[in-house]
Amino acid sequence: MAAGLVISAPASGVGKTTLTLALARAWRQRGLNVQCFKSGPDYIDPAFHAAATGRASVNVDSWAMDRGTIAHLVSRGTDADIVLAEGSMGLFDGVAARGVSGTGATADIAEMLGWPVVLVIDPSGQAQTAAAIAAGLRDYRHGVRLAGVVLNRVASPRHQELVRRALNDAGIVVFGALPRHAEISLPKRHLGLVQAEEQAEIGKLIDEAARFVIEHVDLDAVLRSAARWSPQPAANGLNVTPPGQRIALARDAAFSFVYPHMLEAWRAAGAEISTFSPLADEGPDTSADVCWLPGGYPELHAGRIAANAHFRNGLRAFAETRPVHGECGGYMVLGNALTDAEGARHEMTGLLGLETSFAKRRMHLGYRLAALAAAMPGFQAGARLRGHEFHYSTILTQPDTPLAVVHDASGAVIAETGSRRGRVTGTFFHLIAEDR
Repeated sequence: MAAGLVISAPASGVGKTTLTLALARAWRQRGLNVQCFKSGPDYIDPAFHAAATGRASVNVDSWAMDRGTIAHLVSRGTDADIVLAEGSMGLFDGVAARGVSGTGATADIAEMLGWPVVLVIDPSGQAQTAAAIAAGLRDYRHGVRLAGVVLNRVASPRHQELVRRALNDAGIVVFGALPRHAEISLPKRHLGLVQAEEQAEIGKLIDEAARFVIEHVDLDAVLRSAARWSPQPAANGLNVTPPGQRIALARDAAFSFVYPHMLEAWRAAGAEISTFSPLADEGPDTSADVCWLPGGYPELHAGRIAANAHFRNGLRAFAETRPVHGECGGYMVLGNALTDAEGARHEMTGLLGLETSFAKRRMHLGYRLAALAAAMPGFQAGARLRGHEFHYSTILTQPDTPLAVVHDASGAVIAETGSRRGRVTGTFFHLIAEDR
């Protein structure tokens, strides 16, 4: 029977991912099977989890997914010795309006699965107040259990002692304290961590994080705090209709933001996926019946994409007879042009009239509920799709027919409606699940 834990924190940027990776690798080095999940809409961290454990990680999301879907996804941890769910943002941070089974908060997953929470606390600039924060998180919501705390970025032995004493007085277990250690800092860019597949030394970095955590954290105590868990049979699977029988999927450093559970659901439904690299000037498989361009970082590679005539011509030829869909960065590449952060304008594929710019960045972030006004690959008009939007591009023009009426999590209508022209469609949000 597997044991489950949630790794969370009071806020973002405290060290959840580093601790999750370090624990996973350290236990794997002991010969344990470790399964990771990511709570919330994050398409980068699961690849780091897979690098640390050797097992695929997927997202679980209480705003976008029902309990049956979550149960189906976590059932892959049945054969693991320890299951770790890494949280997003702070433990209780979600949206104001409830979604399918919660607000998207990590606490929803902890309560739903009955897994205790290991809090990562960064006490920089404070001492005893860290204990007050931990105690507040422990007592905030009935049904969410705190296993203990790992302190991160402790300034000195005296600092550690002050914080430990306060936490002990509050009845909170301290599993360990990590001094500041710049060598295991994961590199970042504007949408989060630099992707695992772009870091040649990621294995060594995770090994160093594991060595550091083994030295400073009581791994046996953390393991004993996990809840023994046997997944309940899921009443349903993912209920995802693939966009086609044979899917040409853009996949490289510019096109990599696609939720792993979506690809698994497509394959489980019998679809075949063939990948191609626009950055390598490859076009979609001509035997495919649909082409899908995920999000990613086209703004970092806009010059190469604009220069790759074989990719652009191949995609245009494909779109003459078969559907093409793009999400976020993929949507931008389907447009007329993309202006990069330096103000240089790059011609894209021109399959849609969309023009976007990163010269004046503005963050667009949040859950999205879209009611399709027209069909897109895999979904008929009228379908309601749940997804997540996260980008810094500004729309300069969006002249095509809107694809959907899109609301944020509060119910407000937003301007990023997506577009359609002929067989080509695109959205700024990344699809997580259909709203059934």
